[in-house]
Formats: sequence, structure tokens, C-alpha cells
Amino acid sequence: MEEKEAPSYKWLCLGIVIIGTFMAFLDTSIVNIAVTKIMSSFGSTLDRTQWVLTGYMLASGAVIPLTGYLEDTFGMKKVYVFSLIVFTIGSFMCGISWNINVLIFSRVVQAIGGGMIMPVSMSMVYKIMPKDKIGIATAIYGIAAMAAPAIGPTLGGYIVEYLTWNLIFTVNVPIGIIGTFLAIVIIKDSKGMKGQKLDYIGVITSTLGLVSILYVIGEGSNIDWGEIKYPLLIVFGSANLILFVVQELTTDNPLLDLRILKIYKYTLSLMVTSIIMFGIYGLLLLMPLFLQNLVGLSAVRTGIMMMAYAFGSALFMMISSKISSKIGGLPLIILGMILMSVSTYKLYFLNLDTSNSIFTLLVFLRGASVGMCIILIQNEGMNALPKELVGRGSSLQNTVKQVVGSLSITILTIFLQHRQNLHYYRLAEQFNSISPISLNFLNSAKEYILGKGFDSINPQTGGLYLAYSYLGKEAYLHGIDDAFMLTLFIMLASIPLVFLFKKSVKLNDNP
Repeated sequence: MEEKEAPSYKWLCLGIVIIGTFMAFLDTSIVNIAVTKIMSSFGSTLDRTQWVLTGYMLASGAVIPLTGYLEDTFGMKKVYVFSLIVFTIGSFMCGISWNINVLIFSRVVQAIGGGMIMPVSMSMVYKIMPKDKIGIATAIYGIAAMAAPAIGPTLGGYIVEYLTWNLIFTVNVPIGIIGTFLAIVIIKDSKGMKGQKLDYIGVITSTLGLVSILYVIGEGSNIDWGEIKYPLLIVFGSANLILFVVQELTTDNPLLDLRILKIYKYTLSLMVTSIIMFGIYGLLLLMPLFLQNLVGLSAVRTGIMMMAYAFGSALFMMISSKISSKIGGLPLIILGMILMSVSTYKLYFLNLDTSNSIFTLLVFLRGASVGMCIILIQNEGMNALPKELVGRGSSLQNTVKQVVGSLSITILTIFLQHRQNLHYYRLAEQFNSISPISLNFLNSAKEYILGKGFDSINPQTGGLYLAYSYLGKEAYLHGIDDAFMLTLFIMLASIPLVFLFKKSVKLNDNP
């Protein structure tokens, strides 16, 4: 795919690529909200049903490193079409699944396609579009990549609440068929490099290493370290990843070319992007918890409020792509990082009295800050790569994103539970029969119970129940606030790294 093609062809190709990108990223979040419905539909346990999510994460994480090799060997078009077909078939299988085991297997099939779509679509954008249009093209691509996970809970909540959970999967089928047809007819084939040898040792060690580590990470706070399997999986996974790194640095045909980390701007971009992604996943985890578990909003209303994040991100991706061509990207990156930190700091002070308008504004600003800087930073790294290494660079970047995303969710979940317990014990210690505040609260609770006519409930017992329920809610709120503060500290650590870029970042810089 050379840059001599007509501009209309390039933009048409971008539109086709976005179809697959949006579907793949949408499925990373749309299914989460349907877990309860799936459990009741199949009569399965939560532990078993969680494999609908875990299986997708493990399979996509395992296949991403292989994508760079497949691109180089068969060409981008063939890999993209293949991944769309597999994803569409997997989606159809998920929609018609008749038991939980079939659904889990179907999700793995879907993940194989989805895992390949993400890196190959990114590398297609960089290879198809001319350098002077990379900025706007990646901004449009970024809108799909960033908006889809934010839209997922809203769309999923609506489908689950008003329709049937099967549609979460089958809605992909007609879109996938259209996308596949357009890709076959319109996108011109690109020649692969014959004689490419597959790094079998790299495939085996990366698969075993990533699947083992991602499985343990996915278990999160459910891990019982008394079970020998978890320490063994950590050791086994780590050993395989070490062998993988050694293999990739010494073989002539690496699966993931880690030697591209010698390229200064790419490595720096990867580091900053990883830190920002930690914050992004943190927001998408903590916000629904706050709105549903504390404020008491439905899944649909929660999703609608989270749309402010997607809108802010999309809007400022487009704005930053235009402005950066005139003033350079570095000022926008710095401004975006500062805005991200400030909005996160403000989220730390969320409470049950926070109005919906204030909350929506903060979520919008957080999305705007991400849109302002994330694509600029990613482009700085990808533009630093020679064109023949773009596919490998995209695979490595998406592999790191997958691990960082899983790791951030686990770390924040464990941290939230730890801080929640700590705050609960501290609040419970202050709540005693001597404290005037405690006595006033108990008396008010008793009066509330009697006023509601609950004669069968002992006022003393009922008052204590209400009191400790209140303490539990307060502890949960403080735990979420602390988790926001943790993401703030991590994001602040990335700001000094931005100044290490040697020259002003522009989206249309030549590599």
C-alpha cells in the first residue's frame, strides 16, 4: 500500500479499518454488564461465568504478539480480513450458545479475531496514510479506540435491561459481514515477505508466560495465596517471559522485536502511554462502582453519564490534531497531562452530595485530557519507527496495553478493598456508645424505624444495622477516593518523562 494511491482511497480504507477497531474495542467492555444475566440464564456460578471475561482477555493477550509476524508474512489485508472473519464467527457462536461452556469457548474464538484486529488496524493506519495526514487519521482512529470502551457499558446496559443479552454478541455479526466484504473489495492487497520463519520458541514462551500472568492478574482479589497454583503460575509465567525476552534478543526472526526498544522516542512513548493507560482503565473501573454502588444509578444511567468521557475524548482528539500541526504537540501533551491530573484530583473529593452536572463535567474533562495527549504521544513513538517495523511496533504496543490494562484493574481493585477495610475499621472504632455523635445517630435511626412503622424490628438492633450500613458506605466511598489518589500519583510520575522528548512533537513529523 503505497502513498501514491488516491486520497479518497486512503480515507475509505481508514473507514473500513475503524469498523473492525470499534467492534474489537467495544467487546472489551460491553460484556461485563451482562454477567449477572448470563449467570441466571445458564444457572452458572459467578466463578464459572467470569471465564467469559477471563477467556477473552487471555486469548487476545496471547494472540497479539503473533500479529506482527502474520502481517509481515501474509500482508496486512489478509490478516485484517481473517481477523474480521474469525471475530464475526466467534460473535455469532456467542449469540447462539446453549450453555456456559460453549459461550466460554466461543469467546475465545472471538478473542482470537479481536486480539489481531487491534494491532493490525493500527499498523494499517500508519502504512496507508501519508505523513501529512497521519495526525487527523490517527485522531479519527483514536476516537473509535477510546470511545468504544466508554460506550460499551451504556449499550450493554440498554440491551440487557430492555432486550436480551444474546444481542450483545450478535449485533457484531451484520457489522462484521459488511466490514469483511468492504475490506475484501476495496483494500488493495499488500505483499508479504516470503521466507519469514516463525519464532516457535517465542510463540510458546510468550503464550505460556502471558496467559499464566494474565490469569493470575485476572483473579485479582479472589486469589487465595494459600493455594499452591497461584505462586506456581507466577513463577512459571515469569520464567517463560524471561526465556521469551532472551529468545527475542538473540534470534534473527523475533516474534516481538524487542530491539526496537533501542529507538529512544518509541520506548519513551511506550512508557508514557502505559502510565496514561493505567489511569484510563482506573477511571473506567472506579466511576461505575461509584455511580452504581453508592449513588444507586442503574447500569443504563451510569453508562449515559460515562458518555461524557467518550465525547470529551473524541472532541479533543480532533482539536489537538489540528492545533499540533501549527504549534507542535509538546504544549498540548503537557496541558493534557496537567488537565488529567487536576480532574483526577477533583474526583478525589467526590461524595454522595456531588451533583450530576459536576460529576459529568469532571468526567468530560478527564476524557478531554486523554484525547488531548494520548494520540500525540503514541504517534511520536510510532513515527520514530521505520515503515518495515511499524507492524512489530504496533504488536508490542498493544501487548503492553493489554498487560497494563489487566494489571491496573487488579491493582486498583485490591487497593480499593484494602483501603475500604481500613477505613471501615477506623470508622467503627470511632463509633461507640459513649460518643455523642454515635448516640445522636442511633437515636435518629431508632426514630426513623419507629416512624416507618416497623414494629416487628427491635429499634436498638435496627439502629445498629443502619449505623453499620452507613459506615460501610462511607468506607467504600473513602476507598474509591483513595484509589483515585493512587492513579493521580502514578500519572504525575509521567509528566517529567514528557520533557525528555528531544524536540517538539508534531503529528506529521517524519520518522
